[in-house]
Amino acid sequence: MEANAKFAEEQGFGYPLLCDTERAVCMAYGPCTRVSDGAAKRMTFVIGPDGKVVQAHAEVNAREHPEALLASL
Repeated sequence: MEANAKFAEEQGFGYPLLCDTERAVCMAYGPCTRVSDGAAKRMTFVIGPDGKVVQAHAEVNAREHPEALLASL
């Protein structure tokens, strides 16, 4: 949790990063298939103001995806 907070601060994020230590969110949304997974798959979920998933992107390319995602919003 400390590493996530430090990373968010260094990057200037205006919001906290999720630290899913129990893998509950990861399992619910699908990036993890087992609680014991070492790392989650890179996926992006855009959640609207009503709390519903508006967009879901699987198998994203970390270098190209941010620009494409911003363009779609």
